[in-house]
Amino acid sequence: MAEIIEMPKLSDTMTVGTLVSWLKKEGDEVASGDMICEVETDKATMEVECFADGVLLKHYVAEGGEIPVGSPMCAVGEKGEEPPAVDTGAIADKAEELKKEESEEEDSEEKPAEKPEEAPTQSAPAQPSGGAKPEPQGRKQEFIPEEDDSEPAPAQAEGGRIKVSPLARKLAEEKGIPLSAISPSGPHGRIVKKDVLKAIEEGVKAPAPKTAKSDAPAASSAPAQYVPSGAPIAEDGPIKVTNMRKAIATRLVESKTTIPHFYLEVEVDAAPLLELRAEINHHLSNRAPEEGGIKLTVNDFILKAATEALRRVPAVNASWMGDSIQQHGSVHMAFGVAVPDGLVTPVIRDAHAKTLRQISIDTKELIQKSRNKKLTPQDMSGSTFTVTNLGMYGTSGFYGIINPPNAAILSVGATIKKPVVDKDGNLAVGQRMAIGLSCDHRVIDGATGAEFLQALQSILESPALMLV
Repeated sequence: MAEIIEMPKLSDTMTVGTLVSWLKKEGDEVASGDMICEVETDKATMEVECFADGVLLKHYVAEGGEIPVGSPMCAVGEKGEEPPAVDTGAIADKAEELKKEESEEEDSEEKPAEKPEEAPTQSAPAQPSGGAKPEPQGRKQEFIPEEDDSEPAPAQAEGGRIKVSPLARKLAEEKGIPLSAISPSGPHGRIVKKDVLKAIEEGVKAPAPKTAKSDAPAASSAPAQYVPSGAPIAEDGPIKVTNMRKAIATRLVESKTTIPHFYLEVEVDAAPLLELRAEINHHLSNRAPEEGGIKLTVNDFILKAATEALRRVPAVNASWMGDSIQQHGSVHMAFGVAVPDGLVTPVIRDAHAKTLRQISIDTKELIQKSRNKKLTPQDMSGSTFTVTNLGMYGTSGFYGIINPPNAAILSVGATIKKPVVDKDGNLAVGQRMAIGLSCDHRVIDGATGAEFLQALQSILESPALMLV
């Protein structure tokens, strides 16, 4: 008898998922453990595992469609078997109803906009634990200026919005095809993956960047318009909010409006750390992993140093619980990883019991899983502290927004060469790293936060202690 595969609950807050793509077609043989589709939740895009053996008889939801948790996704049975009848319209209606309820709930909770206290650089966790890296200001736009009237007819739109699945949007961006040039075939006029593939086959291309027209009447006195070279600028237009981006926005507002933040900063002499890192990598980076080879990053040292600082000042490794403060006996260290749809904050569990080498290995594995969309809910939950690092982008310093239920988030800027006064009173060239700490004042007082930064500074400026 055919078995129906239902939409699993892939995160603790998930009610509806978007089916990004089917990895198995109707008629394909499947086995328990096979990945059958990709689903976008409010936290990440994940692959869904099959728990039955047989032939995939029927897809009940098309790519780009939304499915409530527990609703039928597909049927698996014996070859030639009739799949169970499912009311697909009811699935779509229920998904629409749940999304509407979520939207109304968020609107009722949303407070009037207030002037931001700081540049929106940072971090907001898309999951229960984690810091975060901000969405780059130069976020990709799916609209490209059009000037060729012979381009294909525009896609269907409602209120100026073009409906498109996340996978189709990503594919179109990669191929440089404007969504407005793609004819949709998905439900409710949505552009899906096969529409983009069809456009590619038909040779649809992005129009050339708009430039000053040679036949335009010359302005009498106005200067010639400057037309920069390179990629065309995006047109005005709405960008569909992904489930991940929506979750990030919700948690940022919740954190910023309910947690009393205060901020501390310290400047660290990063020269000893860079010297130690260079020496270790010189000896170990060319070896095979089984021979002890490893290449450490500055972020590996930061994560290890923060863990050791939490051991020295455990009051920072705590959470506000409403009528009590939860002191954590383990350090579950989250760190921000940028992904195409936003950011995730995977967690290094029991970091306090791991060496610098093991933390580096775990970090690399979690980053790889993040980029391959292989993170599990367990990989992204249960953090007790978060580190967000924008140093690789050249950002000199910033303050992250606390990721509840963490009581603090550490923000790491770039290491910058600058003139300093050395211990002998002479002017010298120093390597300085700005580190910010955002604290929940309900849990951490100023002196406690300062004590933590002092401990962190001491460890980073004597990094050999991390190897003991």
